[in-house]
Amino acid sequence: MNRARLLVFNAALGALDYRVPEGMAIEPGSVVVAPLGPRQIVGVVWDAERLPTKDVPDSKLRPLLEALPVPPLPAPLRRLIEWAADYYVAPLSSVARMALGSSAALRGGGTTTEYRLTGEEPKRITPQRAAAMDALHGEQATIRELAEIASVSEGVLRGMVGAGLLEPVVVDIDRPYPRARADFAAPTLSEDQQAAADMFVAAVEAKKFAPFLLDGVTGSGKTEVYFEGVAAALAEGRQVLVLLPEIALTENFLRRFEARFGVSPVLWHSSLKASERRRAWRAIVSGDAQVVVGARSALFMPYARLGLIVVDEAHETSFKQDDGVRYNARDVAVIRARFEGVPVILASATPALESMHLADTGVYQRIVLPDRFGGAKLPDISIVDLREEQPERGRWLAPRLVEELKARLERGEQSLLFLNRRGYAPLTLCRHCGYRFQCPNCTAWLVEHRLSRRLACHHCGHEVPVPAACPECATPDCLVACGPGVERIADEVAEIMPGARVALVTSDTLNSPEKIGEFVAAAEGKLIDVIVGTQLVTKGYHFPDLTLVGVVDADLGLEGGDLRAAERTYQQVAQVAGRAGRGEKPGEVLIQTRHPTAAVIDALAKGDRDAFYAAETEARRDAGAPPFGRWAAIIVSSEDEAEARDAARAIGGKAPNLPDVLILGPAPAPMSLLRGRYRYRLLINARRSAEVQKIVREWLGLFDFPQGVRVNVDIDPYSFV
Repeated sequence: MNRARLLVFNAALGALDYRVPEGMAIEPGSVVVAPLGPRQIVGVVWDAERLPTKDVPDSKLRPLLEALPVPPLPAPLRRLIEWAADYYVAPLSSVARMALGSSAALRGGGTTTEYRLTGEEPKRITPQRAAAMDALHGEQATIRELAEIASVSEGVLRGMVGAGLLEPVVVDIDRPYPRARADFAAPTLSEDQQAAADMFVAAVEAKKFAPFLLDGVTGSGKTEVYFEGVAAALAEGRQVLVLLPEIALTENFLRRFEARFGVSPVLWHSSLKASERRRAWRAIVSGDAQVVVGARSALFMPYARLGLIVVDEAHETSFKQDDGVRYNARDVAVIRARFEGVPVILASATPALESMHLADTGVYQRIVLPDRFGGAKLPDISIVDLREEQPERGRWLAPRLVEELKARLERGEQSLLFLNRRGYAPLTLCRHCGYRFQCPNCTAWLVEHRLSRRLACHHCGHEVPVPAACPECATPDCLVACGPGVERIADEVAEIMPGARVALVTSDTLNSPEKIGEFVAAAEGKLIDVIVGTQLVTKGYHFPDLTLVGVVDADLGLEGGDLRAAERTYQQVAQVAGRAGRGEKPGEVLIQTRHPTAAVIDALAKGDRDAFYAAETEARRDAGAPPFGRWAAIIVSSEDEAEARDAARAIGGKAPNLPDVLILGPAPAPMSLLRGRYRYRLLINARRSAEVQKIVREWLGLFDFPQGVRVNVDIDPYSFV
């Protein structure tokens, strides 16, 4: 080919044509360097017939400069990128950018220099160097990465190199990963597990698209079952992708994976160091990475020989990205499996209603594991009606829950208290004048964090120290915390049971794989009596001596305008309840609520999941909500409130009038100010027959918005703030 059509990573430019110099070998999917004005840019050669652009005569084409030494993006991945851009109404270049996860990796292998502590004890040391040495114990990375880890300047670290405290280490970028063995430690499975595993193995060996919903109660051994599908792919020399919703889950997963296959898998997530991302990406594209475990961004990597995709905890809403390309990794994983011609397994104890519907209609093959592995029983669930069993004044745990906590402590058993609210208190106000601490950038209260002595916004990250006096009336010692967060519950447990060893588990306290590993080891070693945590503890963990789970506020998730609130509450509470009684000792769950007759609370108490799903399905059908209808949102934002309002009104003024489409709004978003931008929303509710994406594209194509206005489209939204 002597002419190439390039997809460049700038949505405003569109596709660009270039001349291919003689002797340069390229094909669709090749990653190349091209001139653009005085600059050089990276682009991907695309199928010309699938990417229209203006016709430019051959004589005016500039030549490509270089073909980068990486394999071309395979055709199935290019089709996936096109599908995702079309379905989520996103620029093709924004989706394609996710496939090139490490720009440094595009330049080929070689070596890089990293640094580590030498172990030398300095005779004299500055406070900054002392802090760096404490933070960098066991770390090896570039100077820039070590500076971020240690929270010091690069100059401090370069001085430590000169003083002999840090030493350089030359690292091979493309050093191979240890090889996983399919037969390393084959497990003994129950009859139900073996039947499910056999189906996965057969599907992998058939090398055809086959979507499965692995629906197993908590503790039924879903991971061990799909590991047999992973083993089959390894035996065939194929690659496997396992998606996890939270980085926090990887530590526990890695231990189980290593026990089964002898080595750890290759990781892909946002917390990797640049050198780790570079090495992982190159192993993925070469096919040397056998099993990749990662967050949703791992879905768009250019795998050389993909043989199986697994989405663990597939119900999790964190698989839906809420900025940039607003895709749902669970759904896109199924589409990628279809393009690649491989099986995909969605595993969950509480599947999403949409997944259940697809299984009921025969699109997915549903495989059920109804019992816990090894004879363990599901926990008994009781409701604590807070209207009748009121906690003591100033406290949040009802007397019955307190009694059960004390009983577990006396027996040497572990308890878990769940409250999905970080910090000490969600609101701080002045008892003298009523002043409330609000984020200046968001429509949100500042949350008190007593451990760090800060007031923080959980939406934009804004933080201020807790003041000694009210900023409004200047009265000292007048601030009062309203409502509980997990820090406050942990304090209450410490007051009630002074001898209990309490672990606080949130994204604030477990913010690295090392800290997560320390927590798991402490819990398994019986060094923790009571775990107090957010949704971070609702899934993935297996502590045999944990026999009591207390849900502090089951009503919390039902507040606000979330159209999936009941389903999400059911999933969270059922998942955290599943942490109890996973060993030989029976488990018990106490759910504190002020609405015991609510359908979701009643279903949890009775353990009647099918009845809850049936009722929720009918409610969705009546409302024309997914999976029976379509939702899409248009979010308009600007730093200028009037500009945002005017743009939203203009969009609403030209809303299409179609018989199968209902358009609501524009209206100020519930979170009307977020990260310094004023926000308005329109919600589209359409029948399944409506071509929502086409309607939205043509509708928004009528406008040329001011530079300060952003208009984002969210297909199948999960967040309504």
